[in-house]
Amino acid sequence: MTSLIDRLSMGARKAPESGIVEIFNAGWGREDLIPLWAGEGDLPTPDFISRAAKESLDRGETFYTWQRGIPPLREALADYHQRLYGRPFLSERFYVTGSGMQAIQLAVQAVCDAGSDVIVPTPAWPNITAAVEVHGARAVSVPMHEDETGWHLSVEDVEAAITPQTTALFLNSPCNPTGWAASEDLLKAFLELARRHSLWIIADEIYALFYYGDAERAPSFYDVAEDDDQIIFVNSMSKNWAMTGWRVGWISAPPALGQVFENLIQYSTSGVPSFSQWGAVAALTEGQEFLKEQVARARAGRDCVVNGLKGLNRVRVVPPQGAFYLFFSVDGVTDTRRFALDLVRQTGVGLAPGTAFGEGGAHCLRLCYARSEDQLREAVRRISAWIPEI
Repeated sequence: MTSLIDRLSMGARKAPESGIVEIFNAGWGREDLIPLWAGEGDLPTPDFISRAAKESLDRGETFYTWQRGIPPLREALADYHQRLYGRPFLSERFYVTGSGMQAIQLAVQAVCDAGSDVIVPTPAWPNITAAVEVHGARAVSVPMHEDETGWHLSVEDVEAAITPQTTALFLNSPCNPTGWAASEDLLKAFLELARRHSLWIIADEIYALFYYGDAERAPSFYDVAEDDDQIIFVNSMSKNWAMTGWRVGWISAPPALGQVFENLIQYSTSGVPSFSQWGAVAALTEGQEFLKEQVARARAGRDCVVNGLKGLNRVRVVPPQGAFYLFFSVDGVTDTRRFALDLVRQTGVGLAPGTAFGEGGAHCLRLCYARSEDQLREAVRRISAWIPEI
């Protein structure tokens, strides 16, 4: 007799358990917990954002709204991109979603059929692979290479993975979890590769401003692509403006795809609440100083954990180029899942195990440093005291 689980769809049955949530569950409830496992900081959403949402609620805006997003938010997104990339953007390019995660899901739905392949460089945020495979497509891993200077992705390795079933390349730069950031020349090479093979690019540039090079932001496909190239950008309000719990994201894509994305939004969430969108408008139009503080805080956190851990003989640390994660390894540790579980239970420091991020990263641990320096210094102290004991 088959079980209820066996009667579910293949995509639902294959949805993997989160290796990050497992550590979260093991450490939750400790009074001394320092949770560095998730991709969020420790600052609450700023008052000016919450106030805009409250004002919307006070106006009674609790009804269905524009499927593509309220016009003021789409205009604010266009203006934000113009400031960031130095050229005009049409508001018609932008479609508001119920999180960056939903933006990824809709992008996958738009360009993938069941049985098609999406190339995913790994290590990668595990939700990317899961979004592809729950949809019935196949995530094809292309491992990145690691050396003493950091992580690297080869165009040749990506091209070798392309088959007649390949429809898209997912590229996350700056990268979660490695901190790798693609150069403009490398983005040009990937764009030419996609054009040559008629592939879609799903570009996750959510950490564009968390960049530690000379420029104020990381290189972008916006710097090298034409407006009608086969690129779908996915992004979120979560990281920049401390809005992880708000669940507001967006897609940027050629306006010709507008009706398609409106339909996909209609048949999934039927739109994002108006009050959440007004909070996002405030973030985009009034949040530049807060955003600068966020980036400066992350840079200081990066320096804190890199300098604190690099002196340990068993720890291998390479400063990340972008995002707000340190992806490091400990000599002699072969099971990072067990390491992370033991660490959080014995010290109260929560890290994400590399096993959660796919091929190539199982030997590493991910630490989110978008937090106060006091917490980070205490986390480094506990890790430094605990490692010699294992």
